[in-house]
Amino acid sequence: MKIVIADDHAIVRSGFSMILNFQEDMEVIALASDGIEAYRMVAKHQPDILILDLSMPPGESGLIATGKIKEDFPNTKILILTMHDDEEYLFYVLKNGASGYMLKTAPDDELLLAIRTIHTGGTYIHPKMATSLVREFVNKDQKIKESDPFEMLSKREIEVLPLIAKGYGNKEIAQILFISVKTVEAHKTKIMGKLNLKSRPELVEYALKKKLLNF
Repeated sequence: MKIVIADDHAIVRSGFSMILNFQEDMEVIALASDGIEAYRMVAKHQPDILILDLSMPPGESGLIATGKIKEDFPNTKILILTMHDDEEYLFYVLKNGASGYMLKTAPDDELLLAIRTIHTGGTYIHPKMATSLVREFVNKDQKIKESDPFEMLSKREIEVLPLIAKGYGNKEIAQILFISVKTVEAHKTKIMGKLNLKSRPELVEYALKKKLLNF
């Protein structure tokens, strides 16, 4: 299987490449340092698997890149690799098309198992997070929809919100997300309305509470 690795640490990319290229059934064909570059590498190489780090500052994060890549390249399976054992991250990336979620603290053989599992059409969740996943799908989704306006946001609005909170201007956000400035302004207006926020400081506070700035 052909694999792309996206991580902002060069030593991580090199280490994983060595491990995977040693396997007879795996070949690392490209590397990326942020979500934007990951998108480009997937577009260029059409890999079977994308190993995507959730946290890649200062470029586009894996959280934002997951949905965009899966929407445009549905045949590429995405394995999220992260330090975050957080239920909200897990739930979000799975809803946006990721096929696997594992922690960077996992041993090498678990990484190989995860890759082979999702390549054959399965889903791999780090054992530590599996119980959380069941609880999320059974109980949380409907409850949040009923009580949390965050669930009213579209996928694109969820991408725009943390960028606004981080201080990016409309033009910068438009360039990052490949949309027009007017579209960014429209999303911003809808976000403020849906969340009943009156100012940017309120938006920043909301983003912090939602842990949208932790990647």
